[in-house]
Amino acid sequence: MNNIHSKKLAALIGLFVLAISLNSCKKFLTLSPDSAFDDTYVFGSVNDAYGAVLGTYATLAGDRGYGGRIQYYFSNDCDESYCNASNTVAIGGDNGAKALCRYNALATNTELDAEWNIYYAGIDRANQCIKNIPKMHLYTSGSDNDKASLRRLHGEALTLRAQFFFDIIKFWGDVPAPYIPSIDAPDLNLPATNRDSIYDHILNDLAMAATLLPWRGDPGVTIDERITKGAAKALRARIALFRAGYSLRAASKKMERPSDYIKYYQIARDECNDIMLSGKHKLNPSFMAVFKDNFNAHKIEPNGEVLFQVGLSGGNGVSDGRVGFIDGTRVNGNGSGSSWALPTYFYKFDSLDIRRDVTIASYAINGSGQYVGIATVYGPFVMAKFRRDWHSNPATPANSNFAYTGISWPMIRYSDVLLMFAEAENELNQAPTAAAITAFKQVRVRGFNGDESKMGTIPADYAGFFKAITDERMFELGGEGLRKWDLIRWNLISTVFADTRDKLEKFRLRQAPFTNMPARMYFLNNSTTGIVYSASYYQPSAANPPAGYSSVNWASAYGNTFASDWAGSFVANQREILPYGPQTLSSNPSLRQGYGY
Repeated sequence: MNNIHSKKLAALIGLFVLAISLNSCKKFLTLSPDSAFDDTYVFGSVNDAYGAVLGTYATLAGDRGYGGRIQYYFSNDCDESYCNASNTVAIGGDNGAKALCRYNALATNTELDAEWNIYYAGIDRANQCIKNIPKMHLYTSGSDNDKASLRRLHGEALTLRAQFFFDIIKFWGDVPAPYIPSIDAPDLNLPATNRDSIYDHILNDLAMAATLLPWRGDPGVTIDERITKGAAKALRARIALFRAGYSLRAASKKMERPSDYIKYYQIARDECNDIMLSGKHKLNPSFMAVFKDNFNAHKIEPNGEVLFQVGLSGGNGVSDGRVGFIDGTRVNGNGSGSSWALPTYFYKFDSLDIRRDVTIASYAINGSGQYVGIATVYGPFVMAKFRRDWHSNPATPANSNFAYTGISWPMIRYSDVLLMFAEAENELNQAPTAAAITAFKQVRVRGFNGDESKMGTIPADYAGFFKAITDERMFELGGEGLRKWDLIRWNLISTVFADTRDKLEKFRLRQAPFTNMPARMYFLNNSTTGIVYSASYYQPSAANPPAGYSSVNWASAYGNTFASDWAGSFVANQREILPYGPQTLSSNPSLRQGYGY
């Protein structure tokens, strides 16, 4: 909860929803009745246009957006994490939100329709803004401030629509592509459009948006949660890498990449380079501070490391989110703490990499404020960049199980920009250039507190550097809802999943390379300043706990079905894509189910 989310935001969103949302999507989303307000009324002033765009931002928030479903359910399971759920292959799944994690969502799953509808509502809100803001008299004939404000709002709407389309493509592949308000559409039953065409459209939109938006920190531009030029360029780079990457194709039912993929690496490279040269964004010197001192403390990150974030606030499932409730540590039994880190992910980190213990926690806090080891059937590790014991400004009381935390969600950070640049440079040159290595090094050396002697050797060949990029993105961006989608665009998801499943079973049995991992760990009783274990994470456990310590299962925590439960229903060349939902298909005769569903 930062600058953009306030009582003013709530009021403006309320006005926009009344005036716009009911005026649109009549058949496409079965919303009615028609609004009494026309476009001239809704877009009568800069403040009106601002309210309309804020209403479009609102689609990203809440349980259905980046406050819950998207990053925790749609983006799991992956080789970082496991969504805690009794939703295994043997059980058959709940065919609800948690089925999305296990890759066993059926075409009858109503979660699919709910997400689909809210995203197309967001697209329609953006379409209203994209159509009407440039038509406003003040857009061309207002004061300089009016024109600058409306250009920015126009750029924000273009960027938001691109984000909505991008997410929908990640989930469903080829989808309908309305680029005009539904109220103006001659036919609302649109067929699926080839995703490459949509990608190209929104890449062009983002190029235009970047000409309309100011940089962070430009004169008169406050540092808040609104989209700026850097955010539009970073999103354009990300989408270009997906346009260049692999995806499951409807015709072949195989993972394929386009023949002209290389030009999209050039787009990604150039956009990231512009951001890097702008001087408007840089890394926070402390990786931990980004999360503990900014996100968890409800403060804007001051270095511009966070280029785009979803502001969440209000204490409800519409405008807020359960960030740090679904994931993170439990305090006094409160908090869901149900995004579990895989042990194979924990042990993939170098032991000196400080990002490990920011991204992953192996403790809970009891009612007396004491740190204790976690003992569950899901193991001792939780994803924990957002955790209850770090919440401040205001803090979450230990005795509260309130789910909505007001913690914003990071969409794109500067470290991601540096790694995208390095990846694109490596692909374009078939080897890492000096510029690619420099960008990569900035990210990696911070993970070792600036000590280059600890970070290891950076590969100088194409294949080695690409492998380093795939690992570094995992270390740097873990728990931020990106890993699954990276694996898909690299066409590595099937290979990585098979390798991870094998290693999970070896970890459970403490077979090589996990022979020396402890079966259990011993934590210091009554510690109120942090978890204290009696021995290393990397050594066999002693037979009995030392005096003053209690035991918690470690490798022995994992049951004999864990490796098969994790991502249990994944099927290569099918489950990279979700089925269309039942209401979506029944309401649109132009759509056909595909991909083997």
